[in-house]
Amino acid sequence: MDLEKFKYYLIIDVEANCPEKDSVTLEDMEMIEIGAVMVCANTLQKIDEFSTFIRPVRSPQLSAFCTELTSIIQADVDNAPEYPEAITALVRWLEKFDNFLFCSWGNYDKQQFELESTFHNVPYPISAPHLNIKKQFSKSQRVRKRQGMAGALKLAHISIEGTHHRGIDDANNMVKLMPYVLGREFIPNYQPAPK
Repeated sequence: MDLEKFKYYLIIDVEANCPEKDSVTLEDMEMIEIGAVMVCANTLQKIDEFSTFIRPVRSPQLSAFCTELTSIIQADVDNAPEYPEAITALVRWLEKFDNFLFCSWGNYDKQQFELESTFHNVPYPISAPHLNIKKQFSKSQRVRKRQGMAGALKLAHISIEGTHHRGIDDANNMVKLMPYVLGREFIPNYQPAPK
């Protein structure tokens, strides 16, 4: 895929409800937040952002583990739209932009949209192609082990801003990694894995 042919990069991070660590399958997790940032492909500057909480319907109560991990509290989701309404708002926001690439740290976010859309019987909301920027970061920087977002920031000597595992904060932190993802910048003082 030619990453330079796009006008924008759409960076998305979603958070999901989980009763306790590793106690539910991916199929049973429900989205509770979408954080999205639109970035100019040329300058890698943020153009706009979108954020919404989502009210889960299968497991409406957030676990203590989930709140501790994400900082999202029960009142945030109790007063939020359900998935179909939330993605309608996302799609309306996306209509302002053309020729963008959907980017997320791993494939989880894309899969979660697919699962939620199937469960709620609504169309998948993002028509753009998808790029796993976790994989692309490893490829561009020649890092043998695939890094979590926090690990990649640490390698690049970039501080995490906001709350890790909050969708909109993680999406904004990923913006700072895009020069490294695209190979426009390289990790300082890093000895890459041999090709």
